[in-house]
Amino acid sequence: MWLIRKIFMIPIRCFRLLYAWTVHWAKSPHAPLALFGVAFIESSFFPIPPDVLLIAMVVAARKNWIRDATICTVGSVSGALFGYFIGWGLYESIGKIIVNTYKLGPMMDLVGRKYAENAFLTVFTAALTPIPYKVITIAAGLFHISILTLIVASVIGRAARFFIVAGALRIFGERIEKSIEKYFDIFSIIFILLLIAGFFAIKYLK
Repeated sequence: MWLIRKIFMIPIRCFRLLYAWTVHWAKSPHAPLALFGVAFIESSFFPIPPDVLLIAMVVAARKNWIRDATICTVGSVSGALFGYFIGWGLYESIGKIIVNTYKLGPMMDLVGRKYAENAFLTVFTAALTPIPYKVITIAAGLFHISILTLIVASVIGRAARFFIVAGALRIFGERIEKSIEKYFDIFSIIFILLLIAGFFAIKYLK
């Protein structure tokens, strides 16, 4: 564990700063707006998933778990539509910059093939898992899949993900909060690995 912590020390410090930022926003009256904003931009170009802020907000006020999960879902699906628009009409100008920034070029053709096989399942799987959602939404516009398919699959997948997270925190919030503080480094490492796994998982979509 010492060696792993050494390797991940810089990312862990970054996540400590991120955690402090999310706790600050979670206690702010502007937290719902911040949650919507993070969920929106994550679906098109931002690398950090909104779950981070959602977790902090629900832990801070568990009675608002339904509201927060709903905001997160609406923001994420709205962002998916923005990502679709980027892929559909702005890929050469904006889309390529996003794809090149995250080195996602090889994934775009792969996602296109997955869309040809089963567009709904591809979107749903990415919406529910750590697979980079921005690849899915931008590619949806680029390959002109049905926008209704994108919306329905996104709503089902994102709602399932965010309501499961918020619901679990509503039930076990106090214990989870103490665990986060106690095992923060371990959770940070797991979170980093999940992000990395998400970039590879898309290759194995069925």
